Amino acid sequence: MPGENPFSHAKTRVIAVASGKGGVGKSSVTTNLAVALARKGKDVAAIDADVWGFSMPRMLGVENGPELNEDNQMIPPSAYGVRLLSMGFFVPEDQAVIWRGPMLHKALEQFLTDVAWGEPDYLIIDMPPGTGDVSLSMSQFLPRAEVVIVTTPQPAAQAVAQRAAAMAEKVELDVIGVVENMSWFRGDDGVSYEIFGAGGGQELADRLEVPLLGRIPLVPALRAGGDDGHPIVVADPESEAAQCFVSVADQIDAITPTRIYRSELKIL
Repeated sequence: MPGENPFSHAKTRVIAVASGKGGVGKSSVTTNLAVALARKGKDVAAIDADVWGFSMPRMLGVENGPELNEDNQMIPPSAYGVRLLSMGFFVPEDQAVIWRGPMLHKALEQFLTDVAWGEPDYLIIDMPPGTGDVSLSMSQFLPRAEVVIVTTPQPAAQAVAQRAAAMAEKVELDVIGVVENMSWFRGDDGVSYEIFGAGGGQELADRLEVPLLGRIPLVPALRAGGDDGHPIVVADPESEAAQCFVSVADQIDAITPTRIYRSELKIL
């Protein structure tokens, strides 16, 4: 029914992909992770909660927004097996979202409660960078979300990323792993060049006492796929980068959530 949070039951695993700052490729990680899970046969939904920097519609090649069903619920569009809802469907791409906290809170609540999501296996959320109002709202709406932190290799980036993990801890969300993006560039000579340094992802994972789920290489095809709406796990599934995303999806799918929730127990 409209107005109820469909993710209060135990079936759907909620994976919030977060970072301490922008520019680390969080949205491309979220997009390719969601598609990789769908290609494993999972029923996947996604929310682009990065309301100021929404990019998942472009990355998935989704041009049409949601439609309404007979119950006046939004039916999210789908691409590559992933159903998506994003602020980008309601705000022109060249306009800024200038909303105060309560307006953002209400919009995100509607993304959860006024949408015909069904009962997906996974809800993947592209969180905004940092620790602001949107992150707080999502932690209230989805108190059993599991958090994946995205960082790049350099120490400065992983130090900032740790703040996102600290926020997750404060609002009692479980951090389940770290993904290091832009880990290396492989030249035509076959050599891996660690352009942004090395070790930041593993250092952050060790500090948080969680696994390093994967290291994603820096490849032009990954950037191009995000620009033209063809995620690399679909456009070039045998590539090194695509296989890294598949490995991350496999590891997340193998994790057993540490919290058990019963559908009859709800927070009012």
